[in-house]
Amino acid sequence: MTQTQVLTKPVHDLILNLKIQAGKIRAELDKGKQKPSQVVLDILNALDQAATSMADKVKNFEAEHSNLLALTNVIKVVNSSLDLDEVLRIVMDNIVRLTKSERGFLMLRDEGGEMTIRTGRNWEKASIDSNELTVSRTVVQRVIDSGEPIITTNAQEDKRFTGTESIVAFNLRSILCVPLKVKDDVIGVIYADNRVRTGHFSEPERDLLVTFGNQAAIAIENARLFTSLRQTLTEVTALKNLMDNVFASITSGVITMDVQNRITLSNHAAEIILGSASQNLIGRDLEEVLAAISKDIEPRLDEVRKTDQPVMDIEISYRQAERGLVDWRMNVSPLKEDGKATKGIAIVLDDLTERKKLEAQRRLFGRMVSPAVIDQLDPDSLQLGGRKVDITVLFADVRGFTTYSEKVSPEKLVAILNRYLAAMADAVLAHEGTIDKFMGDAIMAWFNAPIEQKDHTLRAVKAALAMRETVEALYEELPEEAHLAFGAGIHFGEAVLGLIGTEKRLEYTAIGDSVNTAKRIQENSAKNQILLTKEAYNRVQKQVVVEPATSLVVKGKKEPLAVFELKGIKDK
Repeated sequence: MTQTQVLTKPVHDLILNLKIQAGKIRAELDKGKQKPSQVVLDILNALDQAATSMADKVKNFEAEHSNLLALTNVIKVVNSSLDLDEVLRIVMDNIVRLTKSERGFLMLRDEGGEMTIRTGRNWEKASIDSNELTVSRTVVQRVIDSGEPIITTNAQEDKRFTGTESIVAFNLRSILCVPLKVKDDVIGVIYADNRVRTGHFSEPERDLLVTFGNQAAIAIENARLFTSLRQTLTEVTALKNLMDNVFASITSGVITMDVQNRITLSNHAAEIILGSASQNLIGRDLEEVLAAISKDIEPRLDEVRKTDQPVMDIEISYRQAERGLVDWRMNVSPLKEDGKATKGIAIVLDDLTERKKLEAQRRLFGRMVSPAVIDQLDPDSLQLGGRKVDITVLFADVRGFTTYSEKVSPEKLVAILNRYLAAMADAVLAHEGTIDKFMGDAIMAWFNAPIEQKDHTLRAVKAALAMRETVEALYEELPEEAHLAFGAGIHFGEAVLGLIGTEKRLEYTAIGDSVNTAKRIQENSAKNQILLTKEAYNRVQKQVVVEPATSLVVKGKKEPLAVFELKGIKDK
């Protein structure tokens, strides 16, 4: 026995008892010989009508109560899920069940504002095929425009829809359509119909569906909001993960702090630069973390706070116990919330220590090799070992150095020597030559390697002449006792050129007889004299002015070497 039947049982018993008593009275009257009066008959008829009327009312009550119970249970089920597709399925199945319709459809506004069918179910609770998704757009539009439900017992004869093509074409008869409202905003409609029977829907079904629709609209809107929120949360989570990955991959250290100078965020690069894990940085005072440079950074922080403008390219050098001298570069900027109020300060920190070491090494290398040559070198292509190349070798030394060294202090001696060697080195580099090494008071250089130079012998000649001019210019700056002489030798020939040594200690040098030959003729040059071997002279004879010199007998050579004294460059 249902809950409704339990409630109406006493009334049913009373009605049944009335009918039994009325039947007994009629039976007794029929047994009598005297016909009952009209008054008695009227009372009996009234009693029958009252019992019938009461039975009808009880029946209606039972139907309404049953519908209300069903509606209550349906609303509980509908509101039990926040999954939009699940809510729509539950709503649609119960629409068909409550209205006992042949088909039911649920339409919602899409992102473009158009009403589209989201789901359709038939009386068997099966999804409707796409070719069966046919509704009366006229009925639907009227419900949307008015916000009021529409019921028609026979759409084919309803004057409100005369001439409506969809009703005629799809043979629609009983139609019930109610709005789905959320705060007077129509978000969709529930549409039910029966294409066979007329008079299938009545006002109770309409009222029931309106009530159900109001609750369903809230459940659908909640599910849509939850779906949107879940999607937004997914997107925000993905964006946060992306930003975390980007933040972690930034090679510069990034530190943020609040208005009280407490660190609120730091990336992996900042941890490495500061030598401290993130958990040891967050929440600490910046002045405490950067105590060693607080006197340098605090005025910059104050400037940012006062002006609300960034301070860029702050370079700070200080000595760490673990690493020695370190070099940092900082950019300090106000940290704003949505472009409005300043909520703290952000610091972008770069450790330039290794870079500056490399730059210092490059500058040192640049004093041995022409910067133009350095720019063309590919470090990845340099390998241990050598290769045979044709080069022009230049040797030059300072004359009178030994005698001069006996008259001055070591400090002054080194200073004077460096003036002469610097003049020679500058001349080589100016003509894009490569300085191999300094050997006491002498310099060794070559041309045509590592970068090929078609006029490399002429470059060596010009470099030697420039050396002589620079040395003579030094005489005007230095005291007479420091006027030292100069001698040079130039030779063209084959040599093995490359990286000699180990991966820990490399020397880029030239080895071969041509190197020895250049050194030997330099050792035999006179004061401020430049000597060319025949091999070197043959390559530049059209460009230079020379005088034949006495052939040289040198160590390691069986035959005397023919040499020429370089006087200058021919005028064009």
